[in-house]
Amino acid sequence: MFTDTKAFSGFAVDDIRRAEEFYGETLGLRVSEENGLLTLHIAGGNEVLLYPKEDHAPAGFTLLNFPVEDIDAAVDELTRRGVRFERYPGFAHDDKGVVRDEGGPQIAWFTDPAGNILSVLQG
Repeated sequence: MFTDTKAFSGFAVDDIRRAEEFYGETLGLRVSEENGLLTLHIAGGNEVLLYPKEDHAPAGFTLLNFPVEDIDAAVDELTRRGVRFERYPGFAHDDKGVVRDEGGPQIAWFTDPAGNILSVLQG
């Protein structure tokens, strides 16, 4: 039924303008706005739709992951741009906030201005 459908994901934010600044300027993604909705244009032709929601409550799980070749360089650059990395109980984070040697990819979590959880990860 959906074999040839180009699916996309979306999630809510509490302020489209702040989201546009964060995703466009801080993260350096190409973004576009139309009719009060924000589209993130991700490499490979993928898109993510951000929509405003007055009573927005961030999800308690990661909504968007950014694979990187060098997690240390990515974390350093994001930190320089004002991003603060989260530290979750049960994970051994290093000084930068990166989780290493937990049986999965090296990963560091951060939030957007609406509190949505994002990550950078290196396999």
